[in-house]
Amino acid sequence: MTDQTPETPAPGRARQNEIYTEGIHDRVPSVPTDFAELEHRAKAAMSQRAWAYINGGAGEGSTMTANRRALDRWAIVPRVLRDVSQRSLSTELFGQRLPAPVLFSPVGAGGLVTRNADVHIGRAAAQLGVPYIFSNQGSAPMEDVAAAMDEVKPGAPRWFQMYWSTDDDLVDSFLRRAEAMGAGALAVTLDTTMLGWRPQDLNLGSLPFARAEGIAQYTCDPRFAKIVEQRIADAAAADGAESPKPSLGAIKTLFEIARNVPGSVLKNLVAKEPRTSVQTFLDIYSRPSLNWNDIAGLRDRTKLPIVLKGILHPDDARQAVDLGVDGIMVSNHGGRQIDGSIGSVDALVDVVEAVDGRAKILVDSGIHTGADVFKVLALGADAACIGRAHMYGLALAGVDGARDVVKNVIAELDLTLGLAGHTDVAALTPDALKQVR
Repeated sequence: MTDQTPETPAPGRARQNEIYTEGIHDRVPSVPTDFAELEHRAKAAMSQRAWAYINGGAGEGSTMTANRRALDRWAIVPRVLRDVSQRSLSTELFGQRLPAPVLFSPVGAGGLVTRNADVHIGRAAAQLGVPYIFSNQGSAPMEDVAAAMDEVKPGAPRWFQMYWSTDDDLVDSFLRRAEAMGAGALAVTLDTTMLGWRPQDLNLGSLPFARAEGIAQYTCDPRFAKIVEQRIADAAAADGAESPKPSLGAIKTLFEIARNVPGSVLKNLVAKEPRTSVQTFLDIYSRPSLNWNDIAGLRDRTKLPIVLKGILHPDDARQAVDLGVDGIMVSNHGGRQIDGSIGSVDALVDVVEAVDGRAKILVDSGIHTGADVFKVLALGADAACIGRAHMYGLALAGVDGARDVVKNVIAELDLTLGLAGHTDVAALTPDALKQVR
């Protein structure tokens, strides 16, 4: 347990002191400290397309509601008259000691919110010393994000989220790059082998990737460049029919593509590579045939710890640990893939029992506050991941906003830990909670 003298207050008190001291000078936080107001202000700050993509869920949004209800079914039962003057939030994940059991979740197409979104989020995470899971559908290459984090704090923890492409050589290229840029783990997303039914995007006819938003990991990849080059060559060799006249909307999209891929905008407008890159991405980014045999062979392809993201059924959790994976992320993709799915925290309880300590367990989807994090830790998770909330902070105040949203979560976790009569997140058990259906 770390010493916490009056000169070095714990994260909760330190954050409160910081905010209240600023208040003396009539300065208020750059991001709201409660999720409802944070969400409200972020909506006003974002474009319609950005809000639809970041905030939207599958179908009628019932899975997003289920995520919150699953958390609300558990109540914290405080204990009193315990010495909680010293507390520890420290945790260990795959050989890395972290100051708190909190990670920045990957969120694709962050460029909808601000250019170079992933670089800004990486800087925010590095300032806090907690991992950022780089999005496979990021708006900046993983190498650029890693370099920005290292400028803040050399060796700042980072992971890489991978969508399994239909091209195996591209998968291997991503794996090599993730290892080279210092990833501490690989999070393989399992629940997005195809896009879910997302009405907020559909009603706008808005797919960010069709405008080259969120495909930066691909457009800078040498294997992907070879695939695009071959497609252009194949098209030139074929008997091509005359292209239809483009609409005004298509011309606008072409300008957006030209702006979102590497190189000069003017050159991109006339080059074939940008448009072919978009279509190639849409064709190969994810593999609906992904199965357990692919996962079984992954250990031979990378030295990174393997975390499977998107597991909700205890039988899948058992099979994963039987294959020797290092971690499981209990997740329903923030309610973005299936309408009417089980809430992540409802699934967590059964997954923890099935895993029985044989792998690390993380959880995301619907986790907004430090009290939420306390609950999932008590239910057996090793860490929690924060998704939409840090994107809302980014929309409001850039790097500082993304950082402060997660900083507030960590501060509230620390205060909740002490006020509930506990001193170490690693020692939390379900006895700290009561189910209140």
